[in-house]
Amino acid sequence: MDDYPEIRPIALKDLEDKALESFDRYQTTSEIKLKEPDGSFVYIHDEFIDDWDSEKKVEVVQRLRSCMESGRFVAGAFLQNSIVGFASVDNSFFGSENQYLEMPFMHVSSEMRGKGIGRKLFALCCENAKKRGAKKLYISTHPSIESQGFYESLGCLPAAEINEEIYSREPFNIQLEFTLE
Repeated sequence: MDDYPEIRPIALKDLEDKALESFDRYQTTSEIKLKEPDGSFVYIHDEFIDDWDSEKKVEVVQRLRSCMESGRFVAGAFLQNSIVGFASVDNSFFGSENQYLEMPFMHVSSEMRGKGIGRKLFALCCENAKKRGAKKLYISTHPSIESQGFYESLGCLPAAEINEEIYSREPFNIQLEFTLE
């Protein structure tokens, strides 16, 4: 089908500085999910917009390129030679039994959301992490209820072990895990 993207590992040649030029990160958030100190979750009204300008897009491409150059995995969704989604898996194991690998990136361009692209990118990342010996995928995800709903629909649960270094980068993010079977 011509209007559905090809999902595959990204190659370095796919990551020129303008690779995300047409990517639309736009997301309006009105309600977020937060974790309380006692471990319970609350939903609160919080309106804001996430959007990437051209500078941010180039920065993300450079970070993805750096990921690949250091042996990490990056998956992409390509439509007419444009990246419309991407996700990545780091290569540093952590956790009490070195069971986790982190998935630091998961983004789908706004016009392509709701078409199953994120699910396919997630599955490709899970497959890669499992092949490398991970037992769980660790996700520090945006607190919007839409993002939380997406990960819950995949079967992600609150992380049994919190990686403090990852948590400190985005303390309002929700720390999740997915058991790889």
